[in-house]
Amino acid sequence: MIGGDSGLQAALAALAQRFGTRLQTGLAIREQHASTLTWLPVAAPDAVVFAEATEDVVEALRICAEHKVPIIPFGAGTSLEGHVNAPFGGISLDLSRMNRILSINDQDLDAEVEAGVTRTQLNDHLRDRGLFFPVDPGAGHATLGGMAATRASGTTAVRYGTMKDNVLNITAVMADGQIVRTTGRARKSSAGYDLTRLLVGSEGTLGIITSLTARLFGIPESILAAVCPFRTLEGACNTVIQAIQLGLGAARMELLDELQIRAFVAYANLPLEEAPTLFVEFHGTPAATREQIEMFRSIGESEGMLRFDSAETAEDRNRLWKARHDAFWAAKALRPGAEAIATDVCVPISRLAECVTATKADIARLGLIAPVLGHVGDGNFHVQPLVDMSNADEKRRVEEFLHLLAERALGMDGTCTGEHGIGTGKIKYMAAEHGPGLEVMRAIKHALDPGNILNPGKIFPPL
Repeated sequence: MIGGDSGLQAALAALAQRFGTRLQTGLAIREQHASTLTWLPVAAPDAVVFAEATEDVVEALRICAEHKVPIIPFGAGTSLEGHVNAPFGGISLDLSRMNRILSINDQDLDAEVEAGVTRTQLNDHLRDRGLFFPVDPGAGHATLGGMAATRASGTTAVRYGTMKDNVLNITAVMADGQIVRTTGRARKSSAGYDLTRLLVGSEGTLGIITSLTARLFGIPESILAAVCPFRTLEGACNTVIQAIQLGLGAARMELLDELQIRAFVAYANLPLEEAPTLFVEFHGTPAATREQIEMFRSIGESEGMLRFDSAETAEDRNRLWKARHDAFWAAKALRPGAEAIATDVCVPISRLAECVTATKADIARLGLIAPVLGHVGDGNFHVQPLVDMSNADEKRRVEEFLHLLAERALGMDGTCTGEHGIGTGKIKYMAAEHGPGLEVMRAIKHALDPGNILNPGKIFPPL
């Protein structure tokens, strides 16, 4: 505890007076607000405060700053690298009740929403207007504030970009309690530092996001999808690389290895062949999507595509992408009782096939069960080792594998994480990835949060 036990007790008393029953200290709710989807140990906060307005965030921050108590922003708890854990104790600030859609600007194609609005909630609201928000990390109940804080992306990033491309401005409460709006709604600006992108991906360590303005897009006139099994993983990867190099406007390009396909067959009862497979989707006009999907089919056939099964109806597409988004649970079902470790890396697209092939070789050599899948249209792929936590040798082999994966990605001029973020899980790679740049980040953190109360223990290795 940064502020010590006396500071915590004083903070809890002040928070109880201010928030009443919106302050909760029960063990079950505290553990629910810590990391539960990873093999990282749960580090529960000392209390949970439910914010309902920006003024609540200001008050909670003021009290925590006064008593030097950590404060950890919480959206939906879908993060995978321990972002919501409380390694130094403190207060989990739950923003899920801040879930109002503040405005929709149809002509400007943007929406202002509070941080607790979920991706599914926003898109349900937009559907009758012919608009949608494109960033799709898989978890439909992920909050927009949390997605911005972790710089999330997902299946549609290859066409629509990530959160850094789709957040126009942010309203955040800084460590000193000041409310800052990073910019206006204009699509571009050259007025000073880019504070929006400074906060996008900061994982709650620089300020607490309370609302944001998100870019919107028109629902495509035509959407065509297909399932394409391949003889080899290399052939699937090479098809993706050539499609990107030709400039095909794919909205999604998802790679699944034969083990992940096996998991889908068992979990979602999909009639799929156990082979390396691409799920692809094209958006545009009917003529453009037909032309592009036929070009993709031609590339695939030259790289060993076994079949080309189209999914043209909305029902078929929804079933396909529902299965893809359930990949975590489908993989877990391959080995009941095992812990699933969801990790990701991203490499330049030209190194994708090499990196995936070497990763599969490591999995085989180390004797692991680890499905591979990913948003390969931008060089980002995921591996999900399934580990018996009671087996010390197996844990050691998994740790070796995770280290090899991150080191290989960095050696290919990639990154240790394309979209999961750092949290506590990947701190060990920050110095190798950023070099002296890490000290620049530390300087920014110290300048904006000198008391180190905003989500401490994340991103930065201990000094």
